[in-house]
Amino acid sequence: MYYIATHLRTAVAVVFFLFIGQIITAQSKVLIHSHNDYHQTVPFYQAYAQMLDSYEADVFYDKTTQKIMVAHEPSEIHPENTLDNLYILPIVKQFRSNGGRAWKNSDKTFYLMIDIKYDYKNSIPAILQSINQYPDVFDKSQNPYAPVIVFTGEIPEPALFGNYPEKIFFDGNFKQKYSSGELKRLAFFSASFRDFSAWNGKGGIVPNEKEKLLAAIQKAKSLNKMIRFWGSPDNLNTWKTFRNMGVDIINTDHPEKCADFFRTELQHNFSFDKKHIPVQHEIIRPDKLDKATKNFSGFDENSLSLDSCVAYYKPTGRNDGEPVRPKNIILLIGDGMGVSQLAAADLVNNGLSITQLKYIGFQRTQAKGNFITDSAGAGSALATGQKTPNRSIATDGKGHPNSSVTEILLPVGKSCGIVTNGSVADATPAVFYGHADDRDNTDEITDWLTRTQPDFLGGSGRALFVDRKDGRNLKNELMNDYQFLDSINQPYDVNKKLILLDERLANATTRHNITLLTQTAALAIKKLNINKKGFFLMIEGAKIDYAGHANSFPASIIETLGFDMAVQEALRFADSNGETLVIVTADHETGGLSIIDGDKAEGRISGVYASDDHTPVFVPVLAYGPGAANFTGVYENTDIFHKIINLLYLKKK
Repeated sequence: MYYIATHLRTAVAVVFFLFIGQIITAQSKVLIHSHNDYHQTVPFYQAYAQMLDSYEADVFYDKTTQKIMVAHEPSEIHPENTLDNLYILPIVKQFRSNGGRAWKNSDKTFYLMIDIKYDYKNSIPAILQSINQYPDVFDKSQNPYAPVIVFTGEIPEPALFGNYPEKIFFDGNFKQKYSSGELKRLAFFSASFRDFSAWNGKGGIVPNEKEKLLAAIQKAKSLNKMIRFWGSPDNLNTWKTFRNMGVDIINTDHPEKCADFFRTELQHNFSFDKKHIPVQHEIIRPDKLDKATKNFSGFDENSLSLDSCVAYYKPTGRNDGEPVRPKNIILLIGDGMGVSQLAAADLVNNGLSITQLKYIGFQRTQAKGNFITDSAGAGSALATGQKTPNRSIATDGKGHPNSSVTEILLPVGKSCGIVTNGSVADATPAVFYGHADDRDNTDEITDWLTRTQPDFLGGSGRALFVDRKDGRNLKNELMNDYQFLDSINQPYDVNKKLILLDERLANATTRHNITLLTQTAALAIKKLNINKKGFFLMIEGAKIDYAGHANSFPASIIETLGFDMAVQEALRFADSNGETLVIVTADHETGGLSIIDGDKAEGRISGVYASDDHTPVFVPVLAYGPGAANFTGVYENTDIFHKIINLLYLKKK
């Protein structure tokens, strides 16, 4: 009697099963199959170095030499390319050098799929004769980590499976019928992708073809078997699509790229409450931070999720775009936030406060003498209106300071504040109160607080004031002019300037502290708004940049959402008085982010990075309130400073 499941499950399973003999092993990730592995520059070893899960060798039986030759076509056969030379002996070498395991300190093993082109009756015995020489490697009764030998191509009828040792398995074919006993001899099912779809790997699969593929996937799963599609497109979009559909084994001719894609899966997927990705504990640290931020503790991948979307604010439109002089200006800088970072957060969150703004422009970010800017060069351009070399903090790079908007507005009676959810001596906040030819000169930068004296400074960096190389205690020197706060909840004297050094602001944004930047911004606004002449406030979302350097897409989403909440606070304040211009922009983009997949209804999105550094792309400028219409178009980053000064009817001295 033959048995095969006829019903299909209605939902794609996230956990799939490998049924070998009597053992069912749960799989928590996709497996990667090195298709036509022998065509790689270095067969076996190239894919093995990536710890791939399956290796494919096409073989022919040579009746003259009685050897198994590896080749795709008879014309490709080379005397040295035997199955023994290319696969069996290298496998034996690795297992024996690793103490009987495929990889040191790993319980993982792999499949060796042998595609028999013809004459299985002679091929299989010859292959068995070869592997039987190494029972310590290939015999599961002697080695629980033995590789799994799977025959495909021209193989025996299912009824003959029992004639072969139980240590070998066969490739399943949906066109065959299998008894329950025969099913146990199947490692998995392989199917031609072209039997189901003509998709070329671009865009999405058309619905009716996707339904056919899902039906095949569910058919395999109903039999507790994995499935592999051969002849499929082989690119990032396909790998991601297959992963989402529940394909168990991914076919690829690009082992390094495919392995890296799935190895870093948590780093390029975000979903609310982690519904769509496996949970693991890993700390991701960016390696391109400077002195003020080098002690950043990193992004804990196990914490990069939110329970639900973050509510956004739609402004009332009060005085939006009106050609009148604003009393207050709030400049919000998402460090590293390009259009893709903004779009990703907007799409998965079903909207942002930032994307409710209708006056939109773009700024070019190049620094003086540098096509790709750093935060010092770009931040200085925003703060001073002067093109600035990389690493320079509001100077010309030769020791000559360029006056910042803060230094211009304070003498004419405006209050000024600087807020960051990073170190107060990092480049972006530093350019609004300090000067130095190198951003790492944190003592020199913070010394400027004794001269510039903004009304409010908030961020992390307590050690910058009391644990300095020069031995000075800057906190003590500033005590006459400032009240120092350790927490946003600490009472303060309304008559004194404030420096808030809350070390929690140095940490990555999570569901537990996502409101911290917003609370700091609210405190700054409350403090500065006491001045009847108005104020200027810069608020930085610092760690969108860190996420780009770390190539952590979920971190980028959460950091952007946290920044958007601070924007929301600014917009609500602007609507409360009608005299406040809100400008939202970035200093540069970090990582070359691309969005590759997502589902708004399911609350998930995926993105990958082209680099771990800054890029030279345009970044958005969005504005709201009186004077907002001045920020449309495409212009240099330095123009933002001049637009601010002109709106306030002031001229730079």
